[in-house]
Amino acid sequence: MERNIMVAGFGGQGVMVMGKLLSNAVCDSTTQNVTFFPSYGAEQRGGTANCYVVISDEPVGSPMSDTVDDLVIMNGPSLNKFLGKLKPGGILFINNTIVKDAVSRDDVAIVKAPVTDISLELGNPKVLNVIMLGVYIGYTGILSEELMLATILGQLGKKASLLELNKTAFARGLEIGKAAKGK
Repeated sequence: MERNIMVAGFGGQGVMVMGKLLSNAVCDSTTQNVTFFPSYGAEQRGGTANCYVVISDEPVGSPMSDTVDDLVIMNGPSLNKFLGKLKPGGILFINNTIVKDAVSRDDVAIVKAPVTDISLELGNPKVLNVIMLGVYIGYTGILSEELMLATILGQLGKKASLLELNKTAFARGLEIGKAAKGK
């Protein structure tokens, strides 16, 4: 089994953190191989940012691929730029608070989640990536919820005041991912 994942959005949306959390969860708690490959635009906050995560039972030959199994899109420009990388039969995760463009493909599964709206509802826009990570795990089941939550809390637990917020954000994302999977 090999799964190629790309996360893309604006700098400041936690794109790299999402990729690192996923990679760290695999690396620290499973026997699978994983690579994390970040790519930044010329600017950081507000500029483009994307990363590749490859999870495999075998050694990983390349940290990035011409095509991906799963594409997580946090903004409109990233949808336009990277939609062609998603394999037929792949899964497209969209932050539909921000991404309003129609998806021009009917050969992929589409999971929409208003993660920016939910993060604002929770009182902190910085958790939109944790919400989307919950959506991703809830839909794909690629890692156990408990393992992913433990990694989130371990990596983001330096501020004790944010622990409950991150737990709530992840749980909200899981609900959306599971509901979309059940359709």
